[in-house]
Amino acid sequence: MSAVVAALIPVFLLMAAGVLARRFLVTEEDHWVGIERLVYFLLFPALLIDTLALADLSKVPVATVGGALLIAVLLMGALCLALRPLFIRWLRIDGPAYTSLFQGATRWQTFAALAVAGNLYGKLGLALASVAAVAMIPVLNVMSIWVLAHFAAPSRPAWRDVALTIARNPLIWSCVVGILINALHVPYPKPVHAFADALGRASLALGLLLVGAGLKIRGLIRPAPATFVASVLKLAVMPAMAIGIGLLLGAHGAGLAVIACCASVPTASSAYVLARQMGGNTVLMAEILTVETVLAMVTMPIAIDFASSR
Repeated sequence: MSAVVAALIPVFLLMAAGVLARRFLVTEEDHWVGIERLVYFLLFPALLIDTLALADLSKVPVATVGGALLIAVLLMGALCLALRPLFIRWLRIDGPAYTSLFQGATRWQTFAALAVAGNLYGKLGLALASVAAVAMIPVLNVMSIWVLAHFAAPSRPAWRDVALTIARNPLIWSCVVGILINALHVPYPKPVHAFADALGRASLALGLLLVGAGLKIRGLIRPAPATFVASVLKLAVMPAMAIGIGLLLGAHGAGLAVIACCASVPTASSAYVLARQMGGNTVLMAEILTVETVLAMVTMPIAIDFASSR
């Protein structure tokens, strides 16, 4: 447990630094929007491409780690869709609010997962978390866009527009590029690696600062019932699902711990951006992100420690 907590402390300190920077240092919203675009379209794709291109996938349990997380994501998505009538009736939420609950229960904070996995297991942890990214990012983006298009937008967009939105997602194509370089043994010169590695290392720190800057501390005062439901699903049910599936698939050691790490992180900060773009409830989305980030300080160490002891 102490090793897990030690790996998590720098992650949450960076988020806290983001909160303080947003409050006292960089108060203009436009500056954070620019940093977000830089991280989302350049720095983070560089990290994914570089890690996947150089990973020795023959030594990484790709099918086990990726399969467990993919199945867990699909099960959680199906559960949220099946319970939608009950959520709407019991929680008294509308379509846009439901989409925020859905994103809060299913999506993952990639920056935090990669940082924690890297702190715990070094290059192996980064490779395992990158495999998780390949398994989860495309499916989660497709699911989230589909749910927002059906339940939040006043009029359903054309499927061509939805497909273009998915295809333009930089995290999806960076996963594809990294895997292709690795699988096809494309030459990867050292200067290119040094360049991509520098960008990638910057992405984790800046990404976590962005998460902190996006937190709405006022949301902790009186959270909505939907926030509690999303938090329980994401921080308790999702890790339990993923760890159970991982054990059934034969995962153990670092592989199972990274499964737990990726399943137990808070929802993605980009969920707020997507909600803003497609008509979701941004106030509820920000509240869910804030509450889950605070609660994850307690729940993540428990999930990872349990998995690493199996």
